[in-house]
Amino acid sequence: MFRVQDSDVHQCDSGWVPVFVDQDKSISLMSIGFLLEKPDDAVVWRGPKKNALIKQFVADVAWGDLDFLIVDTPPGTSDEHISTVEALRPYKPLGAILVTTPQAVSVGDVRRELTFCKKTGLRVLGIVENMSGFVCPHCSECTNIFSKGGGEELAKHAGVPFLGCVPLDPQLSQSLEEGRDFIQEFPKSSAFPALAHIAQQILDGTSQQSS
Repeated sequence: MFRVQDSDVHQCDSGWVPVFVDQDKSISLMSIGFLLEKPDDAVVWRGPKKNALIKQFVADVAWGDLDFLIVDTPPGTSDEHISTVEALRPYKPLGAILVTTPQAVSVGDVRRELTFCKKTGLRVLGIVENMSGFVCPHCSECTNIFSKGGGEELAKHAGVPFLGCVPLDPQLSQSLEEGRDFIQEFPKSSAFPALAHIAQQILDGTSQQSS
């Protein structure tokens, strides 16, 4: 997404130096992908080794002063998720954002993630429904390919904020795959106001919590 897949991670006195997306160092990244010899190598590690690396990514990376530290995890409630929460706990994480698609199978997975957050004491900032309808680029008609409303209904049932829906947009997918700035290139896309609205709600919610 950021065209930094060929970057290397270096050491400094404070630990690993993260990979910076731009010269202004406005966004810094750390991924196990930067540590692999080949991009197609599989990471075949047992739990203790993976959990140790998660702790290193939090504590042994020279992050510097950050506005936000965002940890992107795959769906689930695995041992790695527990290790991530425990590694972040000393830094008082603001909370979790859960993403679902409208289908019942996906909503069921996120329902279990809500339970996980409750048991680990992690506040849920809100739920986002992704792939929520496809807006035709020619006639602007919206078709709910994967049904609709599962995320919002789950948020109501769980008593957590519903942050919004993001429609399917081929332009968004193409921009991400090619590492281009979607917001600058497609400001009239139906996904643009949805993403902006969700981001603003997250900023408002975290600013209220930090204050």
